[in-house]
Amino acid sequence: MSVNVKSMHQGRITSFFGPGVVFAGEGSSGELPASLNNLGGKKPLLVTDQGIVKAGILKKVTDLLDAAGLPYSVYDGTVANPTDVNVAQAFAQYQKDTCDSLVTVGGGSAHDCGKGVGFLAANGGNIQDYEGLNKSSKPFPPLVAVNTTAGSGSEMSRFCMIVDTARHVKMAIADWRCTPAVAINDVSFIMGMPSDLTVTASMEALTNAIEAYVSTSGTPLTDGCVEKAMEYLGIYIRRAMSNLKDQEAREGLCYAQYLAAMASSNAGKGLTQAMAHQLGGLYDLPHGECCAVLLPHVCEYNMISNRRRYAWLATLMGERTDGLSSPEAPKKLTAAINILSRDIGIPEGLAALGEKYGKTIRVEDI
Repeated sequence: MSVNVKSMHQGRITSFFGPGVVFAGEGSSGELPASLNNLGGKKPLLVTDQGIVKAGILKKVTDLLDAAGLPYSVYDGTVANPTDVNVAQAFAQYQKDTCDSLVTVGGGSAHDCGKGVGFLAANGGNIQDYEGLNKSSKPFPPLVAVNTTAGSGSEMSRFCMIVDTARHVKMAIADWRCTPAVAINDVSFIMGMPSDLTVTASMEALTNAIEAYVSTSGTPLTDGCVEKAMEYLGIYIRRAMSNLKDQEAREGLCYAQYLAAMASSNAGKGLTQAMAHQLGGLYDLPHGECCAVLLPHVCEYNMISNRRRYAWLATLMGERTDGLSSPEAPKKLTAAINILSRDIGIPEGLAALGEKYGKTIRVEDI
């Protein structure tokens, strides 16, 4: 079975956003000092969280900067769903310590918080001013994203998700200027991901890939990224979960999440992400798990829009669809997602997700 790529992109101008430079593989974090120097960064603010500090990863980064004789400041108060308060605190420190650049160290939370600082450092105002599409007007300070998870792809994307604590809403900010100038994916950092973070990160990457593939803003460029990402996710998610020290599996997930994010950053996100972000904003739940619970239901709902593409996604996940009718073939995708979710311990439904984290989820709030 092949997918007909003709057409969703025909007759319109397309674009593709990404970092200027990407370093990947074991030891690639060593490129950080030179990257800052090339960008003109003399004193970065390092934006991270307590998990990265406790895991010893931040020290590995600061050791690199110390060895290069680069001064820096550290903001380590980022929370799992970064807030406008985090952004304001980090920006105040950026100003107080006369920083001129940004290094984000962590997963999507740290990267998004650091991007929020970039908006304020370059354009002023409050982070709420940038909710929506391309609201900034001035270039960011040098921004290098050192990634430590294999999930959100925020280290390369033009998206920034920040919780507005007054409205209890996760703001979606999409702006090409907040795409990091340099992205670093050192697999030795990602090797330290615990099982729960591996699960949530992997399912977020899967969601990015699937929603990009059926987006009406997709292009042959994003399709290519998705197809390789799906291949790697199908091979490596279970392998990584069965052996957290499997370096090949970790590196495979590292590339998979990056490819999925390249697709998502350019083709856009869908209903799964939209609802998952609001769950996170309201209940402070892990975004990847929210995506995992919602994804098969959204796929089932949207399937009628492009059965051929959903069926091809099932094939990419290793399912046999030959000989199945047009309505039945794409349903293999939701079956595959449900089996994967069960195998890696995703809660079965919103009620179970809420119970896991001591929350009572009301569907009408999403």
